Amino acid sequence: MTVTRFAPSPTGYLHVGNLRTALFNFLIARKSGGKFILRLDDTDPERSKPEYADGIKKDLEWLGLEWDQVETQSSRLDRYQEAADRLRERERFYEAFETPTELDLKRKKQLNMGNPPVYDRAALRLSDTEKDALRSERPGHWRFLLDQSRINWNDGILGDISIDAASVSDPVLIRGDGQILYTLASVVDDTDMGITHVVRGSDHVTNTATQIQIMEALGFDAPNFAHHSLLTGPQGEALSKRLGTLALRDLRERGVEPMALLSHMARLGASEPVELCTEMQQLVDGFDLSNFGAPPTKFDEQDLFPLTAKYLHDLPVSEVKDTLNEIGVPEDLQERFWNVARANITVKSDLAGWWELCTKGADPVIDDDDTEFVAEALKLLPDMPFTPESWSTWTSAVKEASGRKGRGLFMPLRKALTGMEHGPDMSQLMPLLQVVRAKG
Repeated sequence: MTVTRFAPSPTGYLHVGNLRTALFNFLIARKSGGKFILRLDDTDPERSKPEYADGIKKDLEWLGLEWDQVETQSSRLDRYQEAADRLRERERFYEAFETPTELDLKRKKQLNMGNPPVYDRAALRLSDTEKDALRSERPGHWRFLLDQSRINWNDGILGDISIDAASVSDPVLIRGDGQILYTLASVVDDTDMGITHVVRGSDHVTNTATQIQIMEALGFDAPNFAHHSLLTGPQGEALSKRLGTLALRDLRERGVEPMALLSHMARLGASEPVELCTEMQQLVDGFDLSNFGAPPTKFDEQDLFPLTAKYLHDLPVSEVKDTLNEIGVPEDLQERFWNVARANITVKSDLAGWWELCTKGADPVIDDDDTEFVAEALKLLPDMPFTPESWSTWTSAVKEASGRKGRGLFMPLRKALTGMEHGPDMSQLMPLLQVVRAKG
């Protein structure tokens, strides 16, 4: 059975970059009838917060990305220690004592000499006496001893990957303060939970190489890996500084609809064009990981709003009743109002403006050249309440009295009643108008 996972750290809110990873893993699991696991990487007790964990779950629920199982890494610390002990027994784990400052100096020296900044394994040359002396000064951290050969795998997106382990530093798996780091915890979790496919960002490629060796050292088989491209801004600029403004909770507040967001992210960077899906199963059926490529993918949040508008325009009134109730549209007018307004909104919150127009009227917009024309036209305005025939009756009377026709006739009258040049069919909108400010 296919088993995938999404493993965010509850140290902040989900953003569009996180969503891409979550969505791909979710769709792979659902397409194969497999299992999708939500795994909270909460081994950092200082930065992991319950409110972030709750926020992650809320965002996924809002999007309809339902998980089959939820796990927390903080509840599995004993398993990670067992794996660490096994690596020690197999002489693939060693204690090192360099401070961050010392490591930084080593990296700078290597770079100045034109060498890659790879850890020099100085800790392996320490005697027991030297180690005891260092332990009395500072806690040691634990590194995995890489087999300095090539690490190969067939990536689900990038194709055949080969990394020379000699060009990579032995990764730190346990910090000096005892904190288990992601690299080890993820290996243990992926094997214990039977993860068959791991899809994540291309910034994890080197990490994947080291994890494959750790899995082999522990006697585990590696899952299938795929690394999707990273998102950039619309001009190719890095998104890293803007991810805070692209949090899913903020997009939700701005009115982006879940299916619009998911439809966009499920095809962004693929060889196929973005298509709006109205149901999750459409996304599942149309997803193919092989359609994605390696180049950075441009993301512009403004693309989400036309999709949101398109999604809303086709909804039945039953799907927007909560919003209509919130803005005070009476039950007996809801369907009529929705049918008039829906083609003229981008997000649901736009409905409030249209209902305010209906109930409170709009400030008339009258061009100087039309002042006299509009004043005379308003004298011919039918009495309220308006009917579906009121607009044609009024415009016919004004046309006969003024001789105007076409845009010169209709546009000034629309602007006088609605304050706008564009909007719904006036024959449908007028019966909903309860106030006309232009009449004074």
